[in-house]
Amino acid sequence: MIKKNIMICVTQQKTCERLIKAGVSLQEEQGGNIYVVHVAPEGWNILGNSKEGEALEYLFDISKKVGADMTVLRSSKVVSTILDFCKKNDIKSIVLGESREASNENNLIAKLSKKISKDVDLKIIPTD
Repeated sequence: MIKKNIMICVTQQKTCERLIKAGVSLQEEQGGNIYVVHVAPEGWNILGNSKEGEALEYLFDISKKVGADMTVLRSSKVVSTILDFCKKNDIKSIVLGESREASNENNLIAKLSKKISKDVDLKIIPTD
């Protein structure tokens, strides 16, 4: 079996724990490494907002428990940052949370699915 690396995209919300769990069950099926990634806008002060900082710390702890690395990347170009990370880490599956603007052409999922390589699966996890 060919192992496939998995990228889990999280926001600074504790509810993203469900995405990490979905990524872990995907890993059980296909092997590979799990990368938990949060893209923060440049100039955004993570530590200045205690709720967001606390949520990221929570997700970092969960990532550690499941043996995943968690990376916070700073960029104002979220889509290209995710695509670059995919190439550098040989990602074959991306786990994302369902967007609230599901029908909007400008949401992250719509933008990613247009630009992502054909050999990368997008797994969209519905909100509870």
